Amino acid sequence: MTATSRLARLVAKLPPKVQTTVDRWLEIATLFGEIKDPKVARSLGPAGIRGLVLQRGKQGTPSLFQASHQAYFDWSYPADQPEMAELYGRAKRGQWDGDSLAWNTSVDPLDVEKPLIPDKFFDFSILERNGIRLDETEKRQFRADITAWMLSQFLHGEQGALMAAAQVTEAVQFFDGKLYGATQVVDEGRHVEVFHRYLDTKLEKLYQVNDNLFVIIDALMVDSRWDMKFLGMQIMVEGLALGAFGTLYKITREPLLKQLLKMVIQDEARHVHYGVLALREHIKNELGDAERKEREDWSFEVALLMRNRFMAYEVYEEWFEGRLPRAQWREFVTRAPGMEEFRHVMFSRLVPNLREIGLLSPRIQRRYDEVGLMKYFDGRSADQLSGDQMLAELDSTNGGLVALAG
Repeated sequence: MTATSRLARLVAKLPPKVQTTVDRWLEIATLFGEIKDPKVARSLGPAGIRGLVLQRGKQGTPSLFQASHQAYFDWSYPADQPEMAELYGRAKRGQWDGDSLAWNTSVDPLDVEKPLIPDKFFDFSILERNGIRLDETEKRQFRADITAWMLSQFLHGEQGALMAAAQVTEAVQFFDGKLYGATQVVDEGRHVEVFHRYLDTKLEKLYQVNDNLFVIIDALMVDSRWDMKFLGMQIMVEGLALGAFGTLYKITREPLLKQLLKMVIQDEARHVHYGVLALREHIKNELGDAERKEREDWSFEVALLMRNRFMAYEVYEEWFEGRLPRAQWREFVTRAPGMEEFRHVMFSRLVPNLREIGLLSPRIQRRYDEVGLMKYFDGRSADQLSGDQMLAELDSTNGGLVALAG
């Protein structure tokens, strides 16, 4: 028996409330223990303390971040990045008004004809093996709450993206990039508006920011390096969010949510494209080996953080705390068909972008392969896939998503 198995058996013997506390602290310790690179630990460690240990995102007060970066001015206003200039033109033409969505649509979160997410999203037999049986009404309410949780995290991520986009526009060293960045600030503000409006007026529920998401946003807000802000927000957070938006767009049958996601996906495709353009030459040609290695390790750790750690504990605490051990909850979430599909689509978007900007060297590929992510290596990066193309793919037959949607 391994040490991990012995520890799990020991924890299982504790009273339920004690189990929950011990499990949470063990999970935090495991997270910190997984970070091998000292520079990555220095980058994520303080944010991890504030987010996971102190839970600053859940204290009911605004969060204050000590931002520190150089604002880059160029008084000659050069036309220095033709691809960014073209993307800026597309962004101007692609602006839309959140008020134009069909907000008069009646949304019933429990509607069996127009479900927010499909019945097959979760495998409730895992709960039943642990003595918890939900009737059909409870299952519908649970799926509605999970949808509200996901959309809440989208909203919180979009607020992070709004702040990061403003910082990046100040700090980026390409003038065409500054012009494009200004359009992204507008985009992110609009996304905050529409996600909050949907949660507030249609689902009437808002969950607190997930601790792991808070850690990532915290780390990006306080990092003084412009390319790290780009990497973290434009490639990692926006790239993974784009996959999540695409999955939910494909499987939802609620028409207002589908329309909202369609518009957001168009914007997000440009945002990730921008990140690829800004970082590709910088990482490949301007960084030294040590700097490139740090960014490779940082990206890998954040990828694992986002793959393994978004366990919707906020929903667990509301529904099952004291009735179901956290370990069984993690199994339920991890093995949910819908969550497996989320992970598949998210990493099919992220990994090719890391390859394109030069952060998937043979050294780091071994670690991605160990966790099963190298299968996405040959996919199309954001500069090869427009929002229209992405939506066309989602609207066509697409294996696992179609099976989920039913």
